[in-house]
Amino acid sequence: MNISDIAVPEYVEVDVDERLAKVRSIFERENPKGIVVVEDGEYAGVVGEKQLMRSRMEDDTKVSAVMKPAPSVDRHEDVRETARLLVEGDVKIAPVYEGEKLFGIVTVDQILEAVLDSLDAITVGQIATEDVIGINDKDSVGRAINLLRENGVSRLPALDESGDLVGVVTTNDIVEFVVRDQERQGSGDRAGDIDRMLDIPVYDIMSSPVVTAANDETAQAVVERMFDNDVSGLVVTPEGADTVAGMVTKTDVLRALTFTEQDSMDVQITNVDLLDTTSREHIVESIEQVADKYADMHVIHAHVRLHAHKEKLRGTPLIQCQIRLRTNEGQVGGSGEGYGAEHAFHVALDKLERNVLEIKGVNADEEYRGQLLRKLGEL
Repeated sequence: MNISDIAVPEYVEVDVDERLAKVRSIFERENPKGIVVVEDGEYAGVVGEKQLMRSRMEDDTKVSAVMKPAPSVDRHEDVRETARLLVEGDVKIAPVYEGEKLFGIVTVDQILEAVLDSLDAITVGQIATEDVIGINDKDSVGRAINLLRENGVSRLPALDESGDLVGVVTTNDIVEFVVRDQERQGSGDRAGDIDRMLDIPVYDIMSSPVVTAANDETAQAVVERMFDNDVSGLVVTPEGADTVAGMVTKTDVLRALTFTEQDSMDVQITNVDLLDTTSREHIVESIEQVADKYADMHVIHAHVRLHAHKEKLRGTPLIQCQIRLRTNEGQVGGSGEGYGAEHAFHVALDKLERNVLEIKGVNADEEYRGQLLRKLGEL
């Protein structure tokens, strides 16, 4: 399927200097799928509806402040490559071109809707993230913001004192709460108001009850549930339990579309633009070397996610790197931070290697135990 089959012309083009007030009014009046931002007639970035409507920025702010660079897609590109471009660009919308002419736009939802019937071959257990960051429901909104920012995620499962799942708090929940509170109180000095809002417990703003998924469900079923509930992710829970076993998002499903059957390792890098003194080739080669240290481990897919913090050292940003391998032995990962993508990647790679070797050691111990039991049974 080519992307021209699903790209839509329902977009609006605005200049980088356009005021947010006008752009918001365009969304409310025309309800486009997205906005393409141009500078001197050249493509500069995109703005999605939720991103814009939930922004706290003032109406006089220029749209360039909220736009996000997104990879452009050729209208004849296939769905798999387009999915990879969206995931690696960490965007939900991208412009589609025919030569140098803007043909339309394509969104994550449009791709998932187009391939929905083929998602019954993929299970949640194959694509869900197992290593999930959670928060206590009595923790403050300020702590939730820090966890979201530090880990580069958009949602946190909220747990009670027993560790049971009682809600979910997302970036959108926090922004909507702040915007509602400011609209209710009107203008004025916000210093005290902001402090008060940051101290409010997560319980007061989280979404509950939680829309969940099970590991044995199909990707098709959970995507339909996301569409029905207007959410971008579901918490994975064991059958009959309220504990958190993982998280599955639309991006996880989109990423699964990029998996290949080729001999070389399928590696995907989110926020690939953060690569500075290293290259994609070096990252792929390094991960392959770690995986090869355990010959019985077959890597189905590798995902490297880079996230930049605001902190810098002599102009180089502090980067968080997360590496996750989906293998025939289950999921294994490693994470780390460093100044610059190359440093952060190698810190995460060292952790990944230790975890891979730990799996190797556990399996070796089990094999030895089995051999010992067989020998004892022969006596």
